[in-house]
Amino acid sequence: MTATSRGLPLRPPSPASAARPAPRRAWLTVLILSMSLLMIGLDNTILNVALPTLQRSLSATSTQLQWTVDAYLLAFAGLLLAAGNLGDRIGRRRVLQAGLVIFGAGSALAALSGTAGQLIASRAVMGAGGALIMPSTLSVITYIFDGGQRARALAVWTAVAGIGIALGPVTGGFLLSHYWWGSIFLVNVPIAVLTLIAGLFLIPESRDPDAGRADPLGVVLSIAGLLSLVYGVIEAPTNGWTGPVTLTAFAAAAVLLAIFAAWELRSSHPMLRLHLFRNRRFSAASATIALAFLALFGALFFLTQYLQLVLGYSPLQAGARTVPVAAGLLTGSVLSTPASRLLGTKLVVAAGMLLAAGGLGVLTTLTPASGYGAVLAALLLAGTGIGVAMPPATDSVMGSLPLAKASVGSAMNDTARLVGAAFGVAIMGTTISEVYAARLGTVAAHLPAPAAAPVRGSLQAALRVAQLLGGPRGHALQAAARQAFTDAMSRAALIGVGVTLAAALVALVLLPARAPGHAARS
Repeated sequence: MTATSRGLPLRPPSPASAARPAPRRAWLTVLILSMSLLMIGLDNTILNVALPTLQRSLSATSTQLQWTVDAYLLAFAGLLLAAGNLGDRIGRRRVLQAGLVIFGAGSALAALSGTAGQLIASRAVMGAGGALIMPSTLSVITYIFDGGQRARALAVWTAVAGIGIALGPVTGGFLLSHYWWGSIFLVNVPIAVLTLIAGLFLIPESRDPDAGRADPLGVVLSIAGLLSLVYGVIEAPTNGWTGPVTLTAFAAAAVLLAIFAAWELRSSHPMLRLHLFRNRRFSAASATIALAFLALFGALFFLTQYLQLVLGYSPLQAGARTVPVAAGLLTGSVLSTPASRLLGTKLVVAAGMLLAAGGLGVLTTLTPASGYGAVLAALLLAGTGIGVAMPPATDSVMGSLPLAKASVGSAMNDTARLVGAAFGVAIMGTTISEVYAARLGTVAAHLPAPAAAPVRGSLQAALRVAQLLGGPRGHALQAAARQAFTDAMSRAALIGVGVTLAAALVALVLLPARAPGHAARS
Protein backbone atom coordinates (compact mmCIF):
# COMPACT_ATOMS: atom_id res chain seq x y z
CA MET A 1 0.00 0.00 0.00
CA THR A 2 1.49 3.37 -0.98
CA ALA A 3 1.28 6.62 0.93
CA THR A 4 -2.01 8.45 0.48
CA SER A 5 -3.12 12.04 0.77
CA ARG A 6 -4.25 11.20 4.29
CA GLY A 7 -0.65 10.60 5.26
CA LEU A 8 -0.63 6.88 5.96
CA PRO A 9 2.88 5.44 6.27
CA LEU A 10 4.35 3.57 3.38
CA ARG A 11 3.82 -0.18 3.17
CA PRO A 12 5.63 -1.99 0.36
CA PRO A 13 3.48 -4.31 -1.73
CA SER A 14 3.85 -8.02 -1.09
CA PRO A 15 2.68 -11.12 -2.91
CA ALA A 16 0.02 -11.53 -0.25
CA SER A 17 -1.66 -8.20 -1.06
CA ALA A 18 -0.50 -6.99 -4.47
CA ALA A 19 -3.55 -7.68 -6.64
CA ARG A 20 -6.92 -7.13 -5.00
CA PRO A 21 -9.99 -7.45 -7.26
CA ALA A 22 -12.01 -4.47 -8.47
CA PRO A 23 -14.70 -3.26 -6.02
CA ARG A 24 -17.70 -4.72 -7.89
CA ARG A 25 -16.05 -8.11 -8.21
CA ALA A 26 -14.93 -7.94 -4.57
CA TRP A 27 -18.53 -7.53 -3.37
CA LEU A 28 -19.65 -10.39 -5.62
CA THR A 29 -16.96 -12.43 -3.88
CA VAL A 30 -18.47 -11.48 -0.51
CA LEU A 31 -21.85 -12.72 -1.81
CA ILE A 32 -20.36 -16.08 -2.76
CA LEU A 33 -18.50 -16.39 0.52
CA SER A 34 -21.69 -15.50 2.37
CA MET A 35 -23.49 -18.42 0.72
CA SER A 36 -20.95 -20.89 2.11
CA LEU A 37 -21.00 -19.17 5.49
CA LEU A 38 -24.82 -19.27 5.61
CA MET A 39 -24.68 -23.00 4.89
CA ILE A 40 -22.28 -23.53 7.81
CA GLY A 41 -24.40 -21.37 10.13
CA LEU A 42 -27.60 -23.22 9.26
CA ASP A 43 -25.98 -26.57 9.89
CA ASN A 44 -24.88 -25.54 13.37
CA THR A 45 -28.52 -25.39 14.54
CA ILE A 46 -30.75 -27.00 11.91
CA LEU A 47 -30.31 -30.45 13.44
CA ASN A 48 -31.80 -29.52 16.82
CA VAL A 49 -35.42 -29.68 15.70
CA ALA A 50 -34.84 -32.95 13.81
CA LEU A 51 -33.57 -35.04 16.74
CA PRO A 52 -36.96 -36.60 17.64
CA THR A 53 -37.54 -37.49 13.97
CA LEU A 54 -34.07 -39.05 13.67
CA GLN A 55 -34.66 -41.06 16.82
CA ARG A 56 -37.80 -42.57 15.31
CA SER A 57 -36.46 -43.04 11.77
CA LEU A 58 -33.06 -44.52 12.66
CA SER A 59 -33.97 -46.14 16.02
CA ALA A 60 -31.20 -44.04 17.57
CA THR A 61 -30.42 -44.12 21.26
CA SER A 62 -30.08 -40.93 23.31
CA THR A 63 -26.29 -41.33 23.24
CA GLN A 64 -26.30 -41.70 19.45
CA LEU A 65 -28.46 -38.58 19.12
CA GLN A 66 -26.01 -36.66 21.24
CA TRP A 67 -23.09 -37.80 19.09
CA THR A 68 -24.96 -36.84 15.93
CA VAL A 69 -24.60 -33.27 17.16
CA ASP A 70 -21.24 -33.61 18.89
CA ALA A 71 -19.32 -35.41 16.11
CA TYR A 72 -19.76 -32.33 13.92
CA LEU A 73 -18.69 -29.97 16.71
CA LEU A 74 -15.63 -32.04 17.63
CA ALA A 75 -14.33 -32.28 14.06
CA PHE A 76 -15.06 -28.61 13.39
CA ALA A 77 -13.37 -27.28 16.52
CA GLY A 78 -10.45 -29.69 16.48
CA LEU A 79 -9.40 -28.91 12.91
CA LEU A 80 -9.91 -25.13 12.79
CA LEU A 81 -6.39 -23.98 13.63
CA ALA A 82 -4.81 -26.62 11.41
CA ALA A 83 -7.15 -25.62 8.56
CA GLY A 84 -6.22 -21.96 8.97
CA ASN A 85 -2.53 -22.80 8.82
CA LEU A 86 -3.12 -24.93 5.72
CA GLY A 87 -4.90 -22.03 3.99
CA ASP A 88 -1.99 -19.68 4.62
CA ARG A 89 0.44 -22.27 3.28
CA ILE A 90 -1.23 -23.67 0.15
CA GLY A 91 -3.85 -21.06 -0.70
CA ARG A 92 -7.14 -19.94 0.89
CA ARG A 93 -9.30 -20.46 -2.17
CA ARG A 94 -7.90 -23.96 -2.61
CA VAL A 95 -8.67 -24.87 1.00
CA LEU A 96 -12.15 -23.33 0.72
CA GLN A 97 -12.88 -25.39 -2.39
CA ALA A 98 -11.66 -28.57 -0.68
CA GLY A 99 -13.91 -27.77 2.26
CA LEU A 100 -16.93 -27.29 -0.01
CA VAL A 101 -16.33 -30.65 -1.67
CA ILE A 102 -15.94 -32.43 1.68
CA PHE A 103 -18.92 -30.65 3.25
CA GLY A 104 -21.16 -31.37 0.25
CA ALA A 105 -20.12 -35.03 0.14
CA GLY A 106 -20.65 -35.39 3.89
CA SER A 107 -24.11 -33.80 3.57
CA ALA A 108 -25.11 -36.24 0.80
CA LEU A 109 -23.85 -39.19 2.87
CA ALA A 110 -25.76 -37.92 5.92
CA ALA A 111 -28.99 -37.65 3.92
CA LEU A 112 -28.61 -41.23 2.68
CA SER A 113 -27.60 -42.73 6.05
CA GLY A 114 -29.41 -45.91 6.96
CA THR A 115 -28.15 -46.19 10.54
CA ALA A 116 -27.30 -43.82 13.37
CA GLY A 117 -23.64 -44.85 13.12
CA GLN A 118 -23.48 -43.87 9.46
CA LEU A 119 -25.08 -40.52 10.25
CA ILE A 120 -22.57 -39.82 13.06
CA ALA A 121 -19.65 -40.60 10.73
CA SER A 122 -21.14 -38.38 8.01
CA ARG A 123 -21.58 -35.53 10.47
CA ALA A 124 -17.89 -35.79 11.39
CA VAL A 125 -17.03 -35.48 7.69
CA MET A 126 -19.23 -32.39 7.48
CA GLY A 127 -17.45 -30.90 10.50
CA ALA A 128 -14.08 -31.42 8.82
CA GLY A 129 -15.37 -29.67 5.70
CA GLY A 130 -16.77 -26.81 7.77
CA ALA A 131 -13.39 -26.33 9.47
CA LEU A 132 -11.80 -25.81 6.05
CA ILE A 133 -14.55 -23.46 4.85
CA MET A 134 -15.12 -21.03 7.70
CA PRO A 135 -11.63 -19.54 8.28
CA SER A 136 -11.13 -19.30 4.53
CA THR A 137 -14.19 -17.04 4.13
CA LEU A 138 -12.95 -14.51 6.67
CA SER A 139 -9.33 -14.56 5.49
CA VAL A 140 -10.37 -13.96 1.86
CA ILE A 141 -12.48 -10.96 2.95
CA THR A 142 -9.49 -9.62 4.92
CA TYR A 143 -7.30 -10.04 1.83
CA ILE A 144 -9.57 -8.34 -0.71
CA PHE A 145 -10.61 -5.33 1.40
CA ASP A 146 -8.83 -2.69 3.45
CA GLY A 147 -9.85 0.16 5.73
CA GLY A 148 -13.51 1.18 5.81
CA GLN A 149 -14.46 -1.26 3.04
CA ARG A 150 -13.09 -4.12 5.11
CA ALA A 151 -15.11 -2.97 8.15
CA ARG A 152 -18.29 -3.00 6.05
CA ALA A 153 -17.47 -6.43 4.60
CA LEU A 154 -16.82 -7.83 8.09
CA ALA A 155 -20.19 -6.43 9.19
CA VAL A 156 -21.80 -8.43 6.38
CA TRP A 157 -19.79 -11.52 7.40
CA THR A 158 -20.93 -11.18 11.02
CA ALA A 159 -24.55 -10.67 10.05
CA VAL A 160 -24.62 -13.68 7.72
CA ALA A 161 -22.95 -15.90 10.35
CA GLY A 162 -25.57 -14.92 12.91
CA ILE A 163 -28.51 -15.14 10.52
CA GLY A 164 -27.53 -18.68 9.50
CA ILE A 165 -27.42 -19.78 13.13
CA ALA A 166 -30.78 -18.15 13.91
CA LEU A 167 -32.52 -19.49 10.78
CA GLY A 168 -31.41 -23.10 11.39
CA PRO A 169 -34.34 -24.17 13.61
CA VAL A 170 -37.06 -22.62 11.43
CA THR A 171 -35.48 -23.97 8.23
CA GLY A 172 -35.25 -27.42 9.77
CA GLY A 173 -38.85 -27.23 10.96
CA PHE A 174 -40.07 -26.23 7.49
CA LEU A 175 -38.16 -28.99 5.71
CA LEU A 176 -39.33 -31.64 8.18
CA SER A 177 -42.93 -30.48 7.73
CA HIS A 178 -42.78 -30.95 3.94
CA TYR A 179 -40.06 -33.51 3.17
CA TRP A 180 -38.23 -36.49 4.66
CA TRP A 181 -35.56 -35.99 7.34
CA GLY A 182 -32.66 -36.28 4.88
CA SER A 183 -33.70 -32.99 3.29
CA ILE A 184 -32.10 -31.03 6.16
CA PHE A 185 -28.73 -32.35 4.96
CA LEU A 186 -29.40 -32.62 1.22
CA VAL A 187 -30.22 -28.90 1.03
CA ASN A 188 -26.49 -28.22 1.50
CA VAL A 189 -25.43 -30.01 -1.67
CA PRO A 190 -26.68 -27.49 -4.31
CA ILE A 191 -25.38 -24.60 -2.20
CA ALA A 192 -21.94 -26.22 -2.00
CA VAL A 193 -21.88 -26.95 -5.75
CA LEU A 194 -23.01 -23.43 -6.73
CA THR A 195 -20.50 -21.82 -4.37
CA LEU A 196 -17.73 -24.07 -5.65
CA ILE A 197 -18.38 -23.19 -9.31
CA ALA A 198 -18.84 -19.45 -8.71
CA GLY A 199 -15.76 -19.36 -6.51
CA LEU A 200 -13.58 -20.61 -9.34
CA PHE A 201 -14.29 -17.36 -11.21
CA LEU A 202 -14.76 -14.83 -8.41
CA ILE A 203 -12.56 -15.74 -5.45
CA PRO A 204 -8.91 -14.68 -5.83
CA GLU A 205 -6.17 -16.96 -4.59
CA SER A 206 -3.90 -15.79 -1.80
CA ARG A 207 -1.38 -17.39 0.52
CA ASP A 208 1.55 -16.60 2.79
CA PRO A 209 4.53 -15.99 0.44
CA ASP A 210 6.97 -16.72 3.27
CA ALA A 211 5.28 -19.75 4.80
CA GLY A 212 8.55 -21.57 5.39
CA ARG A 213 8.62 -25.18 6.52
CA ALA A 214 5.54 -26.99 7.74
CA ASP A 215 4.95 -27.50 11.47
CA PRO A 216 3.50 -31.04 11.66
CA LEU A 217 4.05 -31.40 15.42
CA GLY A 218 2.28 -28.10 16.06
CA VAL A 219 -0.63 -29.23 13.88
CA VAL A 220 -0.97 -32.55 15.71
CA LEU A 221 -0.75 -30.93 19.16
CA SER A 222 -3.32 -28.24 18.29
CA ILE A 223 -5.78 -30.82 16.97
CA ALA A 224 -5.33 -33.14 19.97
CA GLY A 225 -5.54 -30.28 22.49
CA LEU A 226 -8.67 -28.71 20.99
CA LEU A 227 -10.36 -32.11 20.60
CA SER A 228 -9.71 -32.87 24.28
CA LEU A 229 -10.98 -29.45 25.39
CA VAL A 230 -14.20 -29.57 23.41
CA TYR A 231 -14.80 -33.23 24.34
CA GLY A 232 -14.54 -32.28 28.01
CA VAL A 233 -17.05 -29.46 27.52
CA ILE A 234 -19.44 -31.80 25.70
CA GLU A 235 -19.25 -34.45 28.41
CA ALA A 236 -19.50 -32.07 31.39
CA PRO A 237 -23.32 -31.75 31.50
CA THR A 238 -23.72 -35.56 31.34
CA ASN A 239 -20.81 -36.73 33.53
CA GLY A 240 -20.52 -33.67 35.77
CA TRP A 241 -17.83 -30.99 35.75
CA THR A 242 -15.87 -32.94 38.37
CA GLY A 243 -16.56 -36.39 36.92
CA PRO A 244 -13.58 -38.57 35.92
CA VAL A 245 -14.29 -38.39 32.18
CA THR A 246 -14.58 -34.60 32.22
CA LEU A 247 -11.53 -34.05 34.42
CA THR A 248 -9.45 -36.45 32.33
CA ALA A 249 -10.40 -34.62 29.13
CA PHE A 250 -9.63 -31.21 30.63
CA ALA A 251 -6.32 -32.44 32.06
CA ALA A 252 -5.34 -33.87 28.68
CA ALA A 253 -6.30 -30.58 27.01
CA ALA A 254 -4.23 -28.57 29.50
CA VAL A 255 -1.16 -30.76 29.02
CA LEU A 256 -1.43 -30.92 25.23
CA LEU A 257 -2.06 -27.20 24.78
CA ALA A 258 0.79 -26.37 27.19
CA ILE A 259 3.13 -28.58 25.14
CA PHE A 260 1.77 -26.92 21.99
CA ALA A 261 2.52 -23.46 23.41
CA ALA A 262 6.02 -24.47 24.49
CA TRP A 263 6.75 -25.96 21.08
CA GLU A 264 5.41 -22.95 19.19
CA LEU A 265 7.53 -20.57 21.28
CA ARG A 266 10.69 -22.57 20.51
CA SER A 267 9.93 -23.46 16.89
CA SER A 268 11.60 -21.52 14.09
CA HIS A 269 8.49 -22.11 11.92
CA PRO A 270 5.44 -22.05 14.27
CA MET A 271 1.95 -22.54 12.89
CA LEU A 272 0.64 -19.98 15.44
CA ARG A 273 2.84 -17.12 16.57
CA LEU A 274 1.92 -16.86 20.26
CA HIS A 275 3.42 -13.39 20.60
CA LEU A 276 0.19 -12.24 18.96
CA PHE A 277 -1.54 -12.63 22.33
CA ARG A 278 0.61 -9.78 23.67
CA ASN A 279 -1.26 -7.54 21.23
CA ARG A 280 -4.33 -6.26 23.07
CA ARG A 281 -6.27 -5.82 19.84
CA PHE A 282 -5.89 -9.53 19.18
CA SER A 283 -6.26 -11.03 22.67
CA ALA A 284 -8.94 -8.70 24.08
CA ALA A 285 -11.06 -8.95 20.93
CA SER A 286 -10.74 -12.76 20.90
CA ALA A 287 -11.83 -12.91 24.55
CA THR A 288 -14.79 -10.63 23.86
CA ILE A 289 -15.92 -12.78 20.93
CA ALA A 290 -15.69 -15.97 23.00
CA LEU A 291 -17.71 -14.43 25.87
CA ALA A 292 -20.35 -13.05 23.48
CA PHE A 293 -20.94 -16.43 21.86
CA LEU A 294 -20.96 -18.16 25.25
CA ALA A 295 -23.89 -15.96 26.24
CA LEU A 296 -25.71 -16.11 22.88
CA PHE A 297 -25.60 -19.87 22.36
CA GLY A 298 -26.39 -20.58 26.00
CA ALA A 299 -29.46 -18.35 25.78
CA LEU A 300 -30.68 -19.90 22.50
CA PHE A 301 -30.22 -23.36 24.06
CA PHE A 302 -32.69 -22.77 26.87
CA LEU A 303 -35.02 -20.39 25.00
CA THR A 304 -36.04 -23.04 22.47
CA GLN A 305 -37.06 -25.28 25.38
CA TYR A 306 -38.93 -22.45 27.10
CA LEU A 307 -40.85 -21.63 23.93
CA GLN A 308 -41.89 -25.25 23.36
CA LEU A 309 -42.32 -26.73 26.83
CA VAL A 310 -43.46 -23.70 28.82
CA LEU A 311 -45.26 -21.52 26.28
CA GLY A 312 -46.50 -24.50 24.24
CA TYR A 313 -45.25 -23.72 20.71
CA SER A 314 -44.49 -26.45 18.18
CA PRO A 315 -40.86 -26.92 17.07
CA LEU A 316 -41.51 -24.95 13.87
CA GLN A 317 -43.32 -22.18 15.74
CA ALA A 318 -40.56 -22.03 18.34
CA GLY A 319 -37.89 -21.87 15.64
CA ALA A 320 -39.72 -19.04 13.89
CA ARG A 321 -39.87 -17.13 17.17
CA THR A 322 -36.09 -17.15 17.53
CA VAL A 323 -35.66 -15.44 14.13
CA PRO A 324 -35.81 -11.91 15.67
CA VAL A 325 -32.32 -12.48 17.04
CA ALA A 326 -31.20 -12.61 13.39
CA ALA A 327 -32.99 -9.31 12.73
CA GLY A 328 -31.16 -7.84 15.70
CA LEU A 329 -27.80 -9.16 14.47
CA LEU A 330 -28.44 -7.69 11.02
CA THR A 331 -29.51 -4.31 12.43
CA GLY A 332 -26.55 -4.19 14.78
CA SER A 333 -24.12 -5.06 12.00
CA VAL A 334 -25.48 -2.25 9.83
CA LEU A 335 -25.09 0.26 12.68
CA SER A 336 -21.67 -1.00 13.69
CA THR A 337 -19.49 0.46 10.91
CA PRO A 338 -20.62 4.11 11.15
CA ALA A 339 -20.65 3.88 14.95
CA SER A 340 -17.07 2.56 14.99
CA ARG A 341 -15.96 5.31 12.66
CA LEU A 342 -17.54 7.92 14.95
CA LEU A 343 -16.81 6.49 18.42
CA GLY A 344 -13.96 4.02 17.97
CA THR A 345 -13.66 0.29 18.54
CA LYS A 346 -13.49 0.27 22.35
CA LEU A 347 -16.73 2.18 22.97
CA VAL A 348 -18.73 0.42 20.27
CA VAL A 349 -17.76 -3.10 21.39
CA ALA A 350 -18.45 -2.24 25.04
CA ALA A 351 -21.78 -0.58 24.20
CA GLY A 352 -22.86 -3.58 22.15
CA MET A 353 -22.09 -5.98 24.99
CA LEU A 354 -23.95 -3.78 27.47
CA LEU A 355 -26.97 -3.84 25.17
CA ALA A 356 -26.71 -7.64 24.97
CA ALA A 357 -26.55 -7.77 28.78
CA GLY A 358 -29.78 -5.78 28.89
CA GLY A 359 -31.47 -8.29 26.59
CA LEU A 360 -30.35 -11.22 28.71
CA GLY A 361 -31.47 -9.30 31.78
CA VAL A 362 -35.03 -9.34 30.38
CA LEU A 363 -34.84 -13.15 30.36
CA THR A 364 -34.16 -13.20 34.11
CA THR A 365 -37.64 -11.74 34.67
CA LEU A 366 -39.62 -14.36 32.72
CA THR A 367 -42.34 -16.44 34.35
CA PRO A 368 -44.49 -19.28 32.92
CA ALA A 369 -47.14 -16.65 32.20
CA SER A 370 -44.88 -14.02 30.61
CA GLY A 371 -45.83 -14.78 27.01
CA TYR A 372 -43.75 -14.14 23.90
CA GLY A 373 -43.51 -10.33 24.11
CA ALA A 374 -40.73 -10.34 26.69
CA VAL A 375 -38.82 -13.01 24.72
CA LEU A 376 -39.11 -10.89 21.57
CA ALA A 377 -37.70 -7.85 23.36
CA ALA A 378 -34.84 -9.90 24.79
CA LEU A 379 -33.92 -11.40 21.41
CA LEU A 380 -33.95 -8.04 19.65
CA LEU A 381 -31.85 -6.35 22.33
CA ALA A 382 -29.32 -9.19 22.65
CA GLY A 383 -29.08 -9.73 18.89
CA THR A 384 -28.61 -6.02 18.17
CA GLY A 385 -25.97 -5.70 20.89
CA ILE A 386 -23.93 -8.64 19.64
CA GLY A 387 -24.42 -7.47 16.05
CA VAL A 388 -22.97 -4.07 17.01
CA ALA A 389 -20.01 -5.53 18.90
CA MET A 390 -18.85 -8.36 16.64
CA PRO A 391 -17.73 -6.54 13.44
CA PRO A 392 -15.25 -4.21 15.20
CA ALA A 393 -14.09 -7.06 17.47
CA THR A 394 -13.53 -9.28 14.44
CA ASP A 395 -11.78 -6.43 12.62
CA SER A 396 -9.51 -6.04 15.66
CA VAL A 397 -8.52 -9.71 15.50
CA MET A 398 -7.90 -9.67 11.76
CA GLY A 399 -6.41 -6.17 11.68
CA SER A 400 -3.73 -7.08 14.22
CA LEU A 401 -2.28 -9.73 11.88
CA PRO A 402 -0.15 -9.52 8.75
CA LEU A 403 -2.17 -10.25 5.62
CA ALA A 404 0.00 -13.31 5.02
CA LYS A 405 -1.32 -14.86 8.27
CA ALA A 406 -4.99 -14.08 7.63
CA SER A 407 -6.17 -17.70 7.67
CA VAL A 408 -4.60 -18.50 11.04
CA GLY A 409 -6.12 -15.28 12.43
CA SER A 410 -9.50 -16.24 11.02
CA ALA A 411 -9.17 -19.71 12.54
CA MET A 412 -8.42 -18.16 15.95
CA ASN A 413 -11.51 -15.97 15.59
CA ASP A 414 -13.65 -18.98 14.67
CA THR A 415 -12.15 -21.10 17.45
CA ALA A 416 -13.05 -18.39 19.98
CA ARG A 417 -16.64 -18.41 18.70
CA LEU A 418 -16.97 -22.18 18.68
CA VAL A 419 -15.35 -22.86 22.06
CA GLY A 420 -17.34 -20.01 23.60
CA ALA A 421 -20.57 -21.45 22.18
CA ALA A 422 -19.73 -24.94 23.47
CA PHE A 423 -19.02 -23.61 26.95
CA GLY A 424 -22.23 -21.57 26.86
CA VAL A 425 -24.43 -24.58 26.16
CA ALA A 426 -22.56 -26.72 28.70
CA ILE A 427 -22.49 -24.17 31.54
CA MET A 428 -26.06 -22.96 31.14
CA GLY A 429 -27.34 -26.47 30.47
CA THR A 430 -25.73 -27.73 33.67
CA THR A 431 -27.09 -24.77 35.63
CA ILE A 432 -30.60 -25.38 34.40
CA SER A 433 -30.43 -29.10 35.18
CA GLU A 434 -29.16 -28.55 38.73
CA VAL A 435 -31.52 -25.69 39.65
CA TYR A 436 -34.50 -27.44 38.06
CA ALA A 437 -33.85 -30.68 39.97
CA ALA A 438 -33.42 -28.78 43.25
CA ARG A 439 -36.61 -26.75 42.75
CA LEU A 440 -38.64 -29.84 41.92
CA GLY A 441 -37.13 -32.08 44.60
CA THR A 442 -39.97 -31.70 47.12
CA VAL A 443 -42.66 -32.33 44.51
CA ALA A 444 -40.85 -35.36 43.09
CA ALA A 445 -40.45 -36.83 46.58
CA HIS A 446 -44.24 -37.32 46.79
CA LEU A 447 -44.41 -39.24 43.52
CA PRO A 448 -44.03 -43.00 43.02
CA ALA A 449 -40.34 -43.99 42.86
CA PRO A 450 -40.37 -44.92 39.11
CA ALA A 451 -41.70 -41.45 38.24
CA ALA A 452 -39.58 -39.34 40.61
CA ALA A 453 -36.25 -39.67 38.76
CA PRO A 454 -37.59 -38.75 35.29
CA VAL A 455 -39.52 -35.81 36.75
CA ARG A 456 -36.34 -34.43 38.32
CA GLY A 457 -34.38 -35.21 35.16
CA SER A 458 -36.13 -32.93 32.65
CA LEU A 459 -39.15 -30.73 32.10
CA GLN A 460 -40.22 -32.82 29.11
CA ALA A 461 -40.31 -35.99 31.23
CA ALA A 462 -42.20 -34.17 33.99
CA LEU A 463 -44.87 -33.03 31.53
CA ARG A 464 -45.29 -36.62 30.29
CA VAL A 465 -45.72 -37.88 33.86
CA ALA A 466 -48.18 -35.08 34.58
CA GLN A 467 -50.22 -36.08 31.54
CA LEU A 468 -50.31 -39.70 32.74
CA LEU A 469 -51.37 -38.65 36.24
CA GLY A 470 -54.12 -36.35 35.00
CA GLY A 471 -56.58 -34.52 37.24
CA PRO A 472 -55.58 -31.96 39.89
CA ARG A 473 -52.41 -33.88 40.76
CA GLY A 474 -51.23 -33.83 37.15
CA HIS A 475 -52.04 -30.14 36.76
CA ALA A 476 -50.14 -29.34 39.96
CA LEU A 477 -47.08 -31.25 38.76
CA GLN A 478 -47.24 -29.54 35.38
CA ALA A 479 -47.36 -26.08 36.95
CA ALA A 480 -44.59 -26.88 39.42
CA ALA A 481 -42.31 -28.28 36.70
CA ARG A 482 -42.79 -25.26 34.44
CA GLN A 483 -42.13 -22.90 37.32
CA ALA A 484 -39.00 -24.84 38.29
CA PHE A 485 -37.68 -24.71 34.74
CA THR A 486 -38.38 -20.98 34.45
CA ASP A 487 -36.57 -20.36 37.75
CA ALA A 488 -33.62 -22.39 36.47
CA MET A 489 -33.66 -20.52 33.16
CA SER A 490 -33.59 -17.19 35.00
CA ARG A 491 -30.50 -18.34 36.89
CA ALA A 492 -28.82 -19.34 33.61
CA ALA A 493 -29.77 -16.00 32.03
CA LEU A 494 -28.15 -14.25 35.01
CA ILE A 495 -24.91 -16.05 34.14
CA GLY A 496 -25.30 -14.69 30.61
CA VAL A 497 -25.71 -11.18 31.99
CA GLY A 498 -22.51 -11.57 34.00
CA VAL A 499 -20.62 -12.91 31.00
CA THR A 500 -21.68 -10.07 28.70
CA LEU A 501 -20.86 -7.47 31.37
CA ALA A 502 -17.42 -9.10 31.68
CA ALA A 503 -17.03 -8.84 27.90
CA ALA A 504 -17.91 -5.13 28.05
CA LEU A 505 -15.33 -4.65 30.81
CA VAL A 506 -12.64 -6.47 28.80
CA ALA A 507 -13.36 -4.19 25.85
CA LEU A 508 -13.26 -1.01 27.95
CA VAL A 509 -10.06 -1.91 29.80
CA LEU A 510 -8.02 -3.76 27.19
CA LEU A 511 -9.13 -2.80 23.67
CA PRO A 512 -7.40 0.24 22.16
CA ALA A 513 -9.77 3.12 21.45
CA ARG A 514 -9.08 2.91 17.74
CA ALA A 515 -7.09 0.71 15.40
CA PRO A 516 -3.63 1.93 14.43
CA GLY A 517 -3.00 2.91 10.82
CA HIS A 518 -3.80 0.20 8.31
CA ALA A 519 -0.30 0.40 7.01
CA ALA A 520 0.95 -1.35 10.09
CA ARG A 521 -0.39 -4.57 8.65
CA SER A 522 2.54 -5.53 6.48
